[in-house]
Amino acid sequence: MRGPPPKYGTIPPEDDGGGGGESLRPITPANPGGASVGVGGIRKKAAGVRQWLLLDSSGQTQVVEAGKHAIMRRTGLPARDLRILDPLLSYPSTVLGREKAIVINLEHIKAIITAQEVLLNSQGPSVTSFTEELQRRILRHHQAKSQEAGGNGNDVDWSNLYDLEEPQTRNVSFPNKDEEGRTEGKQQNAENRDGLKLLPFEFVALEACLEAACSVLDNEARTLEQEAHPALDKLTTKISTLNLERVRQIKSRLVAITGRVQKVRDELEHLLDDDEDMAEMYLTEKLEQQQLDDSSVSSINEQDELDDEANQQDIDERTRANISYEGNGGPTSYDAGLQNMDNTREQLIAAARTLSKDSRGTRTSTTQSAISKQLDVEELEMLLEAYFVQIDGTLNKLSTLREYVDDTEDYINIMLDDKQNHLLQMGVMLTTATLVVSAFVVVAGIFGMNIHIELFDDDKAGMPQFLWTVGGGTTGTIFLYVIAMIWYKQRRLIE
Repeated sequence: MRGPPPKYGTIPPEDDGGGGGESLRPITPANPGGASVGVGGIRKKAAGVRQWLLLDSSGQTQVVEAGKHAIMRRTGLPARDLRILDPLLSYPSTVLGREKAIVINLEHIKAIITAQEVLLNSQGPSVTSFTEELQRRILRHHQAKSQEAGGNGNDVDWSNLYDLEEPQTRNVSFPNKDEEGRTEGKQQNAENRDGLKLLPFEFVALEACLEAACSVLDNEARTLEQEAHPALDKLTTKISTLNLERVRQIKSRLVAITGRVQKVRDELEHLLDDDEDMAEMYLTEKLEQQQLDDSSVSSINEQDELDDEANQQDIDERTRANISYEGNGGPTSYDAGLQNMDNTREQLIAAARTLSKDSRGTRTSTTQSAISKQLDVEELEMLLEAYFVQIDGTLNKLSTLREYVDDTEDYINIMLDDKQNHLLQMGVMLTTATLVVSAFVVVAGIFGMNIHIELFDDDKAGMPQFLWTVGGGTTGTIFLYVIAMIWYKQRRLIE
């Protein structure tokens, strides 16, 4: 199922108090007539402005153009975190939790996740498939959240929440984000009869990013494994330049993939070891807590104003009562009345201070409870552990393949050493044969000299003597060679 196509509309930028400056601009589709419409003609694209794919919490997509400063104001990220997402720079895999956003740089996925939207800064066929999957997940999450907000939290079809089939479209009503007193109710309604809990929006997007990255690495590892085993087996059968080159390329790919998988694993392990980093990723809870604190502060301020007005009215009434009592001839004097008024004011001021201290104590206890709640990261820890186990399995698979490659290399080296030993033995045998034959050549050289001996005299020696001489020399040469071979074997110089 393909999600709805990207729409083009206005995206209101978050108010940063500056009253102007750079903001997100939707890309305007081409004019059907072929002419481009704009103020002052075609404008030159500003430096640093890139295209971002924006997915909101309702599953709607939009392609926008935004500069670095607009993204920084919208997400609250520093410039160094945005540099990690720069496609022109090479950064290792990173998952960062910040105050208002999560920065994701995993393989081909470069994204910024907030409590209400996802910004993607990468393009390509693999990113397109990931975007469709992410949109399906967000649509299902939006449906479940809308049903839960409508009072049907126990009737939500939780079994199909992460189903890959196309979700049925239905008319949903959105809850008021500024409505007070819904935080605890939402958390209670989010748990169904089986004890399952609806994940926050940022965790749904984070899970999609982790699953896509782990799936890509696992598919590459599986493909490499399927190519490596036949190549290594063929190399053990026949050692040739072509087979050696194929194994060299496979080993280079293996080293590269292992490094990428190791970096993702280390990043997940670092997050699992640090509870504070995981607590920073609870963006929805922090947003709800911030809204709750703002509403509490406003209600406290209103209550303080009402208390001040009531205190002032009480003071005025007591003052009028004292004055009327003195006018009727009361026993107290004017100075005594002033003293009673001062005492009354001091008591009211002390009561107001006590009330303000109680309110400050209430706010302090609320903040401490929020901090303790943020450190309860079991939900995110379980999510990260699932993908940590998956990426660790991929790393173990690559480690096994690396061991198989190393074993093959050792086997090839042993075979080459064995052949080299056979060649050395052959060299020793040939050298010995050459030495023995040289002894017979000495005899032939002696007979080739221009000398007078009885063996050359036909009257005294003939053909039999010549044959005996040649046969004796040959037999002696062979005897010397056999003696040399026996000696080599006894000394274990040859097999």
